[in-house]
Amino acid sequence: MSKVHITDTVLRDAHQSLIATRMRTEDMLPICSKLDAIGFWSLEVWGGATFDACVRFLKEDPWERLRLLRDALPNTRLQMLLRGQNLLGYRHYSDDVVEHFVQRAADNGMDVFRIFDALNDLRNLTVSIEAVKKAGKHAQGTICYTVSPVHTIDSFVAQARELESMGCDSIAIKDMASLLTPMVAADIVEAMVDAVEVPIHLHSHATSGLAEMCHLKAIEKGCRHIDTAISSLGGGTSHSPTESMVAALRGTEYDTGLDLEALQEIGMYFYTVRKKYHQFESDYTGVDTRVQVNQVPGGMMSNLANQLKEQNALNRMNEVLAEIPRVRADLGYPPLVTPTSQIVGTQAVLNVLTGKRYQNMTNEVKRYLQGGYGKSPAPVDAILQQQAIGREDVIDCRPADLLNPEMERLRSEISELAKSEEDVLTYAMFPEIGRQFLEQRAAGTLKPEPLEPPTSKESASEAAPTEFNLVLHGESFHVKVTGTGHKEQAERHFYLTVDGVPEEVVVQTLDQLVLTGGAQGAVQATIGGKRPKATKEGQVSTSMPGNIVAVLVKEGDLVTAGQPVLVTEAMKMETEVQAPIAGKVTGVYVAKGDSVTPGEALLEIEAA
Repeated sequence: MSKVHITDTVLRDAHQSLIATRMRTEDMLPICSKLDAIGFWSLEVWGGATFDACVRFLKEDPWERLRLLRDALPNTRLQMLLRGQNLLGYRHYSDDVVEHFVQRAADNGMDVFRIFDALNDLRNLTVSIEAVKKAGKHAQGTICYTVSPVHTIDSFVAQARELESMGCDSIAIKDMASLLTPMVAADIVEAMVDAVEVPIHLHSHATSGLAEMCHLKAIEKGCRHIDTAISSLGGGTSHSPTESMVAALRGTEYDTGLDLEALQEIGMYFYTVRKKYHQFESDYTGVDTRVQVNQVPGGMMSNLANQLKEQNALNRMNEVLAEIPRVRADLGYPPLVTPTSQIVGTQAVLNVLTGKRYQNMTNEVKRYLQGGYGKSPAPVDAILQQQAIGREDVIDCRPADLLNPEMERLRSEISELAKSEEDVLTYAMFPEIGRQFLEQRAAGTLKPEPLEPPTSKESASEAAPTEFNLVLHGESFHVKVTGTGHKEQAERHFYLTVDGVPEEVVVQTLDQLVLTGGAQGAVQATIGGKRPKATKEGQVSTSMPGNIVAVLVKEGDLVTAGQPVLVTEAMKMETEVQAPIAGKVTGVYVAKGDSVTPGEALLEIEAA
């Protein structure tokens, strides 16, 4: 059979890649009847970032989204991305949680489970594959493609054979970073088709500009299932445009049989929808060939840009991109996919911004080096491992083997808020934001993040000038604002050219004007409670903007130099903040949940 089948990612990975996973269910449902009529092999609708964004930003119940999509797409398989033992979160869950989650997802309408492990440690896929098969659904074993001294075609083919023996119904090659090249795609697919009986699926992002060629060469060698995205949310860090691939294969032995005119109508719908989310557009939406060198996936690139922008350090992106391969080598060449992409990327940012490699190490890096995520593809740096875990034992078994059953404990912890087993699982995936979501739902205060209106003539009166003439002491200067720091910072950097000369100024906000117009215009709002600047040796600060996860000390406590005193979270990665000196805690200026920025004094320690 030569016909090529298509999985469209517009309802998950496509908008995750291009508009930060912000598409709301209300914008999916109106087009579902037309999507359902196309004849896709499947539609990808769920995954970790989808679940996270629903709860964190959109204030939607992700389980309700799944049920609504199931009802709206009765003739099409629904597909999700499952991180093996990590499920949709950033840690390994006990087996009973994995089994329970898979069964509930199946009961709520999921048909195809694309199951992967960030390290390609197949031990971490065993339970989820078994759970999918038990639920009577399609288990798709997945191999994360990457390039390193230890990743070869033979190693990928061996993994494909093992996945087939584990009961997988199909095998997916997941090229999340757009590293695959056409000839290599042909070689891998040809070898896999010869090695296994189950169908081969190819998932390749378009970042490097090679995806369409990879798809075509893979098809010529026996791949009959490819992932694409409706063109209005395709290309760039997303996927090959669906319409383009349908047109390319039309009239050949590989003809998809899909209606190109009907696809055009769907494309125009999402073209309009995309405008609604303009504020979330990534700066990296075109071809970026640097990925072939630095291996940074599109979603990871936008995260890095946000991290550096918050630090007023976007100009150091090239340093971070150069540091990422070095960190990756230190960690034994993990493929860069969630959660390892965040682990490697965040550590690279810390290394660059602090100027001292691994002086600050995230908890996730420590856990990784201990073996808490599984077996690394190559040995990790032994000195770094010793620095991270000290005398603690290295985990060499399947990490979940060390976990006790968790479902009963989770039910107990969230019992007062959970109305269903699905609610318990939402809490399990994301305890902090999950609890917050359930609390807000109970209080009737769920409110999605606001969407900025499109720029129009009507909103022009609210705009601030970026180029103007300034007269000071009788002298005229031509000023142009070329960039700004993060708007939430009390001390904000502005980048200017004054009569053509680049300048940088720092504006410290003391009072504000509320520019809403009418009777509320020009209302003063005094800013109070600003933390002191960290200028003394004993004042504890953070190297990255984020949120306080835990305060580990209180006023009056005695601490030693290097002792953890705070835990912060940035880009879903936790980092311990250590005491710079030994002494007595004389001031605590933060609490759990507070937002913090570098340069602020979060704690104060008086030297002993």
